[in-house]
Amino acid sequence: MPVVKRNPIPVSDAVKKIMEHTSLWGTEEVPLTEADDRILADDLSATHDVPPFNRSPYDGFAILSKDTAEASETHPAKLHVLETIGAGQVAVNQVKSGAAIRIMTGAQIPNGADAVIMLELVKEMDEHGESYIEIKRNVKSNDNISFQGEDTKKGTLLAETGNRITPGLIAVLATFGYHTVNVFKKPIVGILSTGTELLDIKEPLQPGKIRNSNAYMVAAQVRAMGAKVNMYQHREDDFESLYENVKECLKESDLLITTGGVSVGDYDFLPAIYEKLGAHVLFNKVAMRPGSVTTVAVHEGKWLFGLSGNPSACFVGCELFVRPVVQSGMKVRKPHCKAVKAVLGADFPKANPFTRFVRAVLTEGVEGNVVTPAGLDKSGSVSSLLAANAFIVLPGGTRGWEKESEVGVLTWNGEGSEWPWDSPLFFKSQATRTAEKQQS
Repeated sequence: MPVVKRNPIPVSDAVKKIMEHTSLWGTEEVPLTEADDRILADDLSATHDVPPFNRSPYDGFAILSKDTAEASETHPAKLHVLETIGAGQVAVNQVKSGAAIRIMTGAQIPNGADAVIMLELVKEMDEHGESYIEIKRNVKSNDNISFQGEDTKKGTLLAETGNRITPGLIAVLATFGYHTVNVFKKPIVGILSTGTELLDIKEPLQPGKIRNSNAYMVAAQVRAMGAKVNMYQHREDDFESLYENVKECLKESDLLITTGGVSVGDYDFLPAIYEKLGAHVLFNKVAMRPGSVTTVAVHEGKWLFGLSGNPSACFVGCELFVRPVVQSGMKVRKPHCKAVKAVLGADFPKANPFTRFVRAVLTEGVEGNVVTPAGLDKSGSVSSLLAANAFIVLPGGTRGWEKESEVGVLTWNGEGSEWPWDSPLFFKSQATRTAEKQQS
């Protein structure tokens, strides 16, 4: 196969190229019971006030506050209890001077009443088969009343397009009668593993072969991003059969991720397959380590991601480039890994010709964030992914980094960032930053 010309571009340029081609995945209506973790496709507003009426926050008695104006320990106010109402019931009687209605938590305040006194603050009595209460304190108007709309007014925006549906949001939507919701469709991500050296995870190890960990890792990553997954395997080192396989996988996928086969070896056919497909290659080399040979192309509205076969490089490429495509298609406003600052908890002496993404453990604290490399920093290393919860981003052109240097960090758990490449921490070397600081 002819060698494909590769001109490395900065990571930020690669992300920009991707963002210029993103589009929405379409929408579907789903029952609220099936909406967990989906992404809203509409703005949703309150359909009524909450509470929908004035109600009691306690078990007690609905009264007229003026009846207690002179109440004291020695001269308690005595009120006739007309009836008892529970939550969901409406009083038959109106509260007039000298009367009270026993009320349970959540019940509607009876007409005429302007306050509630809690059950434990009254003395209950029975005289000739009639119920009375004594109150030995002054109760003010509006005491212990939850007023209509004090929680939420009708028309209040509850959640915006692009919001993830959490258990808390489900509770709110149920409150307002949203039994179905319009959500973005989950894109279908095909994962095609290539290489005769790959074994299925059920197969015993054989000389010269390894188990296919990348496919399962990437599948977990994209599911966490909100996508569906189809997994495929191609074991033949043959151009035509792989070309046909890629075409078939594309028919069933919105995004097709291949792991391995994007380098320049004798059996790395994917660059030529992209060319034969007529795909528009956005880039085929990125100035980064690991994963410099990451390739991304678009073809007839479908995405092709050629990720490195090295586990750590594959992981990095998926988070940097696949994540924003999946999540932008659902209008997630922060579709990239979250960008934060931290100080290095250990020296990192390795030289960086390109921007380096180091698997790391980020510890966040009130006095600042500390980040430390996690395990072996080699692109083929799997163990370093086990403890890692972040990438240290070290700009290229440096001979290493010292402990306590300020660095940029990307995390993939929780809320993301709108654009993680704004800070000088992500693209200026330590020497450049120090020189600029001295000049200023």
